Amino acid sequence: MGLKAKEYRKLLEPMTEELVSVARWARMTGARIVVLFEGRDTAGKGGAIRAVRDKLNPRQCRTVALGKPTDDERGQWYFQKYIKHLPTTGEIVLFDRSWYNRAGVEKVMGFASAAEVERFLDQVPTFEKMLTDDGILLFKYWLTTDQAEQEERLKERLDDPLKRWKLSPIDLAARDQYDAYTDAREAMLKRTHTDNAPWTLINFNDQKRGRLTLVRDLLDRLPDTDIRPPEIEFPDLDRKPKTESYAVLRPIEDFPVKD
Repeated sequence: MGLKAKEYRKLLEPMTEELVSVARWARMTGARIVVLFEGRDTAGKGGAIRAVRDKLNPRQCRTVALGKPTDDERGQWYFQKYIKHLPTTGEIVLFDRSWYNRAGVEKVMGFASAAEVERFLDQVPTFEKMLTDDGILLFKYWLTTDQAEQEERLKERLDDPLKRWKLSPIDLAARDQYDAYTDAREAMLKRTHTDNAPWTLINFNDQKRGRLTLVRDLLDRLPDTDIRPPEIEFPDLDRKPKTESYAVLRPIEDFPVKD
């Protein structure tokens, strides 16, 4: 049975406060944090990212979700389009899918040749070691999902007009490639699970529980980030608070809500 929403929010709240402290620590120390979110379609990458960034300053914590490569990007070194999105000092960058597309969807769906996939798997440990050697804190998460659960989520996307945009022809074609994605993941893990950039697999059959597991793991693997915010004096106003005044335009009518 899945975790109830009320219990989930109660458990997530103290960890969210810790995430705010992480962001403060990163800003004050200049730390650079990169988190990769990978997994099958419908695994819950978007929800996991929202759990991390929800209360953080969007100018400091940003999400990178790149589309299919442009003509220019196809002519570049594969990692080139990702490099420009890496963080500067004090930033947190969350990749909703990442350079690992090459070892996953591109391999399984035939968008990359066997030689391109092999070159990627050969280069990525060196690429990631360059990042971590330069001081970037790199975390790689793979969200696991059983096929029965994936089917339920795909049906939900089909039936829910608010989620219909998430369903693509590639998602439907991938339904017949569950085992192929498993094989691709295992081959990828074997080549890219390294001491300086290890993978962490999280069970996301229950997405709420999966988010809690991921956030807790991320917090536990970061250095001590408990930096208290500076004290700010907030004296009372020495006058009566003012109301808005208008000379040129006025607000439109309020949305009608029954009392």
